Amino acid sequence: MDTRKQEYPELYKAAFTQPAIDNHAHPLLRVDARYKVPFEGLVSEADGDALVEDAPNTLACMRATKQLAELYGLDKSLDWEQIKEHRDRLDYSDLCNLCFKNAGIHTILIDDGLGGVAEMAEGYAWHDQFTTAPTKRIVRVEIVAEGILRTLFAAGKESDLEGFEKTLQESLKTSAEQQDVVGFKSIVCYRTGMNVSVYGSDSEKREALAQVYATYKESGKIRLQHKPLNDQVVRIALTVAGRYKLPVQFHTGLGDSDITLTLSSPAHLQPIIKQFPDTPFVLLHSSYPYTRDAGYLAAVYRNVYLDFGEVFPFVSGDGQRSIIRQVLELAPTNKIMWSSDGHWWPESYYLGIYQARQAIFEVLSDLVERGEITEAQGVQIIEMSLFKNAKQLYQLA
Repeated sequence: MDTRKQEYPELYKAAFTQPAIDNHAHPLLRVDARYKVPFEGLVSEADGDALVEDAPNTLACMRATKQLAELYGLDKSLDWEQIKEHRDRLDYSDLCNLCFKNAGIHTILIDDGLGGVAEMAEGYAWHDQFTTAPTKRIVRVEIVAEGILRTLFAAGKESDLEGFEKTLQESLKTSAEQQDVVGFKSIVCYRTGMNVSVYGSDSEKREALAQVYATYKESGKIRLQHKPLNDQVVRIALTVAGRYKLPVQFHTGLGDSDITLTLSSPAHLQPIIKQFPDTPFVLLHSSYPYTRDAGYLAAVYRNVYLDFGEVFPFVSGDGQRSIIRQVLELAPTNKIMWSSDGHWWPESYYLGIYQARQAIFEVLSDLVERGEITEAQGVQIIEMSLFKNAKQLYQLA
């Protein structure tokens, strides 16, 4: 990289100093909850033994260990456990400031509907102290829908499908009109898969609603995981978002063991993308390992955008460079955006931006060296993918 830095100084400067809009992230843990989640979640979506025992043995973790040692000012020969012990002794405020110092994150778009946020995490506006511009919200539609169902069930309206649909629509309209809300997000990928149907019958939706209520009556818990109802929630969100020109983010690809991998490809969304041409779709997390599928959709549908996030730091360095190359194979450069998918730990934001800057510089400098693009074009790609594309899509000031 040092040689390339000298050969392409403008490209290097852009890659490592361009202010970045983090178009998808989650809140940080509160100081009183900083030890409640295993730190291995920084580098893996696994859980249980697969997280604690296997994640440290990945190339992604080995690389992160060295980069965190450098961040903390430690010897790079330290192992993962030593890194954990050191960061656990740091003052939490100092740790947060260290991770965001020089990161160049202009603003963060936060999905605060992640499970555990209410119990353990800071509010989205708290993150303003680390950015140039105020944090904005992404509303997770399934969480809104579950809250509405809980209210209806408590009121004895367990079969009121029309009331549920109307209330969800009105709630999302209210959110869309709030100044701090810049988009919606769906986790249908986790619940029933990306094959969202363009139409659902009332009988199927009523049967699904009855199943949700039966679970609620037995356990007091509500989890939307019934395809006819989940698909309807997505269709309502897409309808409202289209009216307000708000993007709808979709978790695609890379995720934890709740996902059915074969149903996580964004290719399954093709019919619903066609059905809602006025609604911007944002395919999150590079859709890894279905990155080429996502690039294809971004290339052929004007309303589809591709986020290359979460793979920093979950994927090895070679993997990250390969993913960016796959993104650039077909996706228009005015429709790609970076995100950290930062969550819980400030280091997730640090590694998310630092590794992304490294990878995009290395890939683009290769292209410049081969004469496929000019250095000026490479700089333009960096400016668009880290800042300009998200600024325009999310209508940020």
